Amino acid sequence: MTYAAGESLQTAIFGRLIGDPVVDALLAGAVFDDVPTDAPDLFVAIGPEKTRGVADSGGHGAVHQLQISVVTRREGYLAAKTVAVAVSDALSSTDLTLARGRLVSLRFVRAEARRDKTEGTRRIDLIFRARTDDTGL
Repeated sequence: MTYAAGESLQTAIFGRLIGDPVVDALLAGAVFDDVPTDAPDLFVAIGPEKTRGVADSGGHGAVHQLQISVVTRREGYLAAKTVAVAVSDALSSTDLTLARGRLVSLRFVRAEARRDKTEGTRRIDLIFRARTDDTGL
Protein backbone atom coordinates (compact mmCIF):
# COMPACT_ATOMS: atom_id res chain seq x y z
CA MET A 1 0.00 0.00 0.00
CA THR A 2 1.60 3.19 -1.17
CA TYR A 3 1.08 6.69 -2.50
CA ALA A 4 4.33 6.45 -4.45
CA ALA A 5 2.69 6.79 -7.89
CA GLY A 6 0.61 9.85 -6.94
CA GLU A 7 2.96 12.44 -8.41
CA SER A 8 3.64 10.33 -11.50
CA LEU A 9 -0.07 9.85 -12.11
CA GLN A 10 -0.80 13.58 -11.94
CA THR A 11 2.16 14.38 -14.21
CA ALA A 12 0.99 11.80 -16.77
CA ILE A 13 -2.59 13.10 -16.73
CA PHE A 14 -1.41 16.68 -17.11
CA GLY A 15 0.84 15.66 -20.01
CA ARG A 16 -1.98 13.76 -21.71
CA LEU A 17 -4.36 16.71 -21.45
CA ILE A 18 -1.79 19.27 -22.63
CA GLY A 19 -0.73 17.00 -25.49
CA ASP A 20 -4.20 16.05 -26.69
CA PRO A 21 -4.95 17.93 -29.94
CA VAL A 22 -8.69 18.22 -29.27
CA VAL A 23 -8.25 19.49 -25.71
CA ASP A 24 -5.55 21.90 -26.89
CA ALA A 25 -7.74 23.22 -29.72
CA LEU A 26 -10.49 23.98 -27.21
CA LEU A 27 -8.30 25.40 -24.43
CA ALA A 28 -5.04 26.57 -26.02
CA GLY A 29 -3.04 25.11 -23.13
CA ALA A 30 -5.34 26.27 -20.32
CA VAL A 31 -4.84 23.17 -18.15
CA PHE A 32 -3.69 23.96 -14.63
CA ASP A 33 -2.64 22.33 -11.41
CA ASP A 34 -2.59 25.66 -9.60
CA VAL A 35 -5.09 28.00 -11.23
CA PRO A 36 -3.53 31.43 -11.84
CA THR A 37 -5.32 34.57 -10.72
CA ASP A 38 -5.65 35.66 -14.35
CA ALA A 39 -7.14 32.37 -15.55
CA PRO A 40 -8.93 32.45 -18.91
CA ASP A 41 -12.73 32.26 -19.11
CA LEU A 42 -12.58 28.51 -19.90
CA PHE A 43 -10.01 26.17 -18.39
CA VAL A 44 -9.33 22.77 -16.83
CA ALA A 45 -8.02 22.34 -13.29
CA ILE A 46 -6.56 19.10 -12.00
CA GLY A 47 -7.93 19.10 -8.51
CA PRO A 48 -8.49 17.16 -5.32
CA GLU A 49 -7.67 13.49 -4.97
CA LYS A 50 -8.54 10.78 -2.47
CA THR A 51 -6.28 7.75 -2.36
CA ARG A 52 -6.43 4.47 -0.52
CA GLY A 53 -3.78 1.82 -0.47
CA VAL A 54 -4.25 -1.65 -1.87
CA ALA A 55 -1.98 -4.65 -1.74
CA ASP A 56 -2.28 -8.13 -3.10
CA SER A 57 -0.02 -10.97 -4.15
CA GLY A 58 0.90 -8.95 -7.26
CA GLY A 59 2.35 -5.99 -5.41
CA HIS A 60 1.63 -2.72 -3.66
CA GLY A 61 -0.43 0.05 -5.08
CA ALA A 62 -3.28 2.44 -4.61
CA VAL A 63 -6.69 3.46 -5.87
CA HIS A 64 -6.81 7.17 -6.64
CA GLN A 65 -10.13 8.98 -6.98
CA LEU A 66 -9.28 12.23 -8.70
CA GLN A 67 -11.22 15.26 -9.78
CA ILE A 68 -10.66 17.17 -12.97
CA SER A 69 -12.75 20.33 -13.25
CA VAL A 70 -13.81 22.24 -16.31
CA VAL A 71 -14.49 25.81 -15.24
CA THR A 72 -15.98 28.67 -17.25
CA ARG A 73 -17.24 32.21 -16.78
CA ARG A 74 -19.18 31.91 -20.04
CA GLU A 75 -22.97 31.75 -20.12
CA GLY A 76 -24.47 28.30 -20.34
CA TYR A 77 -22.81 24.92 -20.09
CA LEU A 78 -22.22 24.07 -23.76
CA ALA A 79 -18.56 25.14 -23.93
CA ALA A 80 -17.79 23.42 -20.63
CA LYS A 81 -19.53 20.21 -21.72
CA THR A 82 -17.61 20.21 -25.00
CA VAL A 83 -14.33 20.41 -23.06
CA ALA A 84 -15.51 17.81 -20.53
CA VAL A 85 -16.16 15.35 -23.37
CA ALA A 86 -12.69 16.03 -24.81
CA VAL A 87 -11.06 15.50 -21.40
CA SER A 88 -12.97 12.27 -20.86
CA ASP A 89 -12.01 11.04 -24.34
CA ALA A 90 -8.34 11.95 -23.79
CA LEU A 91 -8.26 9.92 -20.58
CA SER A 92 -10.25 6.95 -21.87
CA SER A 93 -7.25 4.67 -22.36
CA THR A 94 -4.76 3.29 -19.87
CA ASP A 95 -1.68 3.79 -21.99
CA LEU A 96 -0.35 6.56 -19.75
CA THR A 97 3.28 6.03 -18.84
CA LEU A 98 4.14 6.83 -15.23
CA ALA A 99 7.62 7.87 -14.11
CA ARG A 100 7.15 5.59 -11.10
CA GLY A 101 4.87 2.58 -11.01
CA ARG A 102 2.33 1.63 -13.62
CA LEU A 103 -1.24 2.51 -14.36
CA VAL A 104 -3.44 -0.58 -14.11
CA SER A 105 -6.72 1.15 -14.93
CA LEU A 106 -8.24 4.60 -15.35
CA ARG A 107 -12.02 4.83 -15.43
CA PHE A 108 -14.61 7.59 -15.51
CA VAL A 109 -16.82 7.41 -12.41
CA ARG A 110 -19.19 10.39 -12.55
CA ALA A 111 -19.62 14.06 -13.36
CA GLU A 112 -21.40 16.92 -11.65
CA ALA A 113 -22.28 20.18 -13.37
CA ARG A 114 -23.06 23.14 -11.15
CA ARG A 115 -23.10 26.90 -11.01
CA ASP A 116 -21.14 28.84 -8.41
CA LYS A 117 -22.92 32.17 -8.03
CA THR A 118 -20.33 33.60 -5.61
CA GLU A 119 -17.51 33.07 -8.14
CA GLY A 120 -19.68 33.72 -11.18
CA THR A 121 -18.63 30.43 -12.76
CA ARG A 122 -20.06 27.23 -14.07
CA ARG A 123 -18.10 24.04 -13.56
CA ILE A 124 -18.19 20.40 -14.39
CA ASP A 125 -16.33 18.17 -11.97
CA LEU A 126 -15.25 14.92 -13.61
CA ILE A 127 -14.34 12.12 -11.21
CA PHE A 128 -11.99 9.36 -12.37
CA ARG A 129 -10.74 6.30 -10.55
CA ALA A 130 -7.19 5.13 -11.23
CA ARG A 131 -5.52 1.98 -9.96
CA THR A 132 -1.74 2.10 -9.76
CA ASP A 133 0.92 -0.44 -8.83
CA ASP A 134 4.26 0.66 -7.47
CA THR A 135 7.00 -1.19 -9.26
CA GLY A 136 9.64 0.74 -7.33
CA LEU A 137 9.25 -1.28 -4.11
